[in-house]
Amino acid sequence: AMAAVGAYRCIECNEEATELYRDYQRGVLRISICKSCQKPVDKYIEYDPVIILINAVLCKAQAYRHILFNTKINIHGKLCIFCLLCEAYLRWLQLQDSSQNTDPDDLIRYAKEWDFYRMFGIASLEQTSFFIGIFITLWWMTPEMLKRKSDFILLLKALLLSTYGKLLLIPAVIWEHDYTPLCLAFIKVFVLISNSQAIRVTLNLNRILPWFAIFFGLILENGVVCLFQKMGWDV
Repeated sequence: AMAAVGAYRCIECNEEATELYRDYQRGVLRISICKSCQKPVDKYIEYDPVIILINAVLCKAQAYRHILFNTKINIHGKLCIFCLLCEAYLRWLQLQDSSQNTDPDDLIRYAKEWDFYRMFGIASLEQTSFFIGIFITLWWMTPEMLKRKSDFILLLKALLLSTYGKLLLIPAVIWEHDYTPLCLAFIKVFVLISNSQAIRVTLNLNRILPWFAIFFGLILENGVVCLFQKMGWDV
């Protein structure tokens, strides 16, 4: 569990640590103690993944630090694409419901297929604009926090992982019409709360600045939506 200085973080105080535990061999492990707060650097290394997931769903900062700093997870891109596919499919279903076109002609089928691709592209652009708004705001408010390329990459990974709440769209895809706009609104709020916690944990900020960045991200995202609507596209 030894690593370079700053490779790990204490999940309690966010101080850098060189190790999570010490292996005395013969099955004897001892969790490292943080020199700053005198608490275990990462208690979650002993926890079952299900418990960690529950704590992450509850938006606990300690669970977020464990996932972002003390584990090696490389599912950011796949998770993002999967969530976008679910969102695009849900929008595509709503578009088909509004069209009420049952013509079996091949041209109509191809048009419907391209509608799905268009919805995927729109959802991708909306999320990209949302992230760009967050990055611009944070870079403007706290330029010292995002000096290096690695800082941007870490924050991007944190934002991508924190969109896991969109996986709740899967039941909407499965059961289709059983989801109400209120449920979708709750999912959106949960994702925004997760985004806020990810920003706060990654940059070690207070609670206000992440929400300020998310607010401007939403403004830019809604601006993109309005642009598509003026172009006559259903979003």
